Amino acid sequence: MVNDGRQKALFVNNNSYRPLADRIRPISWEDYQGIDSLDSKLIENLKTKDFIPPSLILWGPPGCGKTTFAKLIETSTHLPFVSFSAVLGGVKEVREIVKTAKGFSYPTILFIDEIHRFNKSQQDAFLPHMENGTIILIGATTENPSFYLNQALLSRSKVLSFNGLDSTSLSSILNKASQELGIEFEEEASKLIIKSAGSDARKLLNLIEQISSTIKDKTQEISTSHLKKILNNPSFFYDRSGEEHYNMISAFIKSLRGSDADGALYWGLRMIECGEDPRFIIRRMIIFASEDIGNSDPRALTLATSTLSAYEHIGLPEGKIPISQCITYLATAPKSNRSYAAMHMVLDEIKQNPKSEVPLHLRNAPTKLMKELDYGKGYKYPHDYDEAYVADTQYLPDEIKSSKFYEPSDRGYEKVISERLNWLKNQN
Repeated sequence: MVNDGRQKALFVNNNSYRPLADRIRPISWEDYQGIDSLDSKLIENLKTKDFIPPSLILWGPPGCGKTTFAKLIETSTHLPFVSFSAVLGGVKEVREIVKTAKGFSYPTILFIDEIHRFNKSQQDAFLPHMENGTIILIGATTENPSFYLNQALLSRSKVLSFNGLDSTSLSSILNKASQELGIEFEEEASKLIIKSAGSDARKLLNLIEQISSTIKDKTQEISTSHLKKILNNPSFFYDRSGEEHYNMISAFIKSLRGSDADGALYWGLRMIECGEDPRFIIRRMIIFASEDIGNSDPRALTLATSTLSAYEHIGLPEGKIPISQCITYLATAPKSNRSYAAMHMVLDEIKQNPKSEVPLHLRNAPTKLMKELDYGKGYKYPHDYDEAYVADTQYLPDEIKSSKFYEPSDRGYEKVISERLNWLKNQN
């Protein structure tokens, strides 16, 4: 049983649980890990309560301290500070925050976590309020601002680039967490758990907390062998840059390919709910529509690209509606990878014969000399013939003139294509 002091640290606000990462979050600039890599002059200014910070975009990998950095600004400034997550709300909620901010004679600092989750049209909503000084925007993102934030927003903000934490910083965090939980790690076990966390402090703290919950005797040091058993049997998590990310996207694609709409919906929406950027999933659906459906249903590619446009216009949470429509359509559409397979066959052929010459009758002849060299001689213009087709015309280089790359399937619209190609073949 924890003591009274620990009880207060663990449970606040009607006994709601506080994760370890929140309990040991730095409350002073001196305790902040990774500060040496940031703009030192800006940091000194931020420590001053009368300093009015510029709008900032905090860009860096997960667990590098972006949210903690914003919270330290909150404790340092005299200005009103409002935190908001783009995962949980939209422009409607932002408008309410701005409405309140307009009642002050000084700007309100608005911190938006996962700001890249707002599409570029939604980002435009901030611009006039940044321009007239109603809000100072601080946005945190794991994605490259050049691709995910519009230029008008970037031109009004200073981008701070955060690095993943090094082993020295993670070791300091590990020691603080161990003291908080009353546990100790052997030296080699400490190195192993730091390595397992990569450069992500949040992942490190979550691992430490999971490990602590399995320890019965906290007077003994946690050994490497015990740690390995825990790390080799992880509980459910979703890491956008780790193994679970690849496991789930693999399950999503295989569910689509297997025509299982339920499985595809489950994995696709689960990734979004776990924090995955919907654009990543939509991009994979665009690829899938061409690679795995192809000409068996040409509408699939149109729907997938339209889904990206729809999401960019409406964002979340409503953006999940067209995404779900696209998922179910792709899953239930007829499948064919014949175009994809033909592409690879052609690419292999090009590698083997990179300098195959264009047949004379297919060459352009813009000059008299080229005509004298028989460029274009004998070419027959298909539109001058029935069905816009000329039998017995060679379109491939001589070395591979009999090759067949694209063989349509008998599924969906490709069946119609196959029938037409067979008809054309019989005209020869």
